[in-house]
Amino acid sequence: MTQEPENKGEHHGLKDKITGLGQKIIGEIEEIGGALTGDPTTIAEGELNVEVGEIRESIEDAAEENKG
Repeated sequence: MTQEPENKGEHHGLKDKITGLGQKIIGEIEEIGGALTGDPTTIAEGELNVEVGEIRESIEDAAEENKG
């Protein structure tokens, strides 16, 4: 049996589904990859993803507190 998503009408991209923690992990990997290849752009993108991940975690935590 296949489960259907709860919000059938909504289409979300992968970025919308990534949690704050996931975004931080991606950012860390980008930073490491940029450092290994000597690519400052990739390092900067990684740093940005880490910061965005921290903000998303804060928002997720606040939303979770408001549910209860």
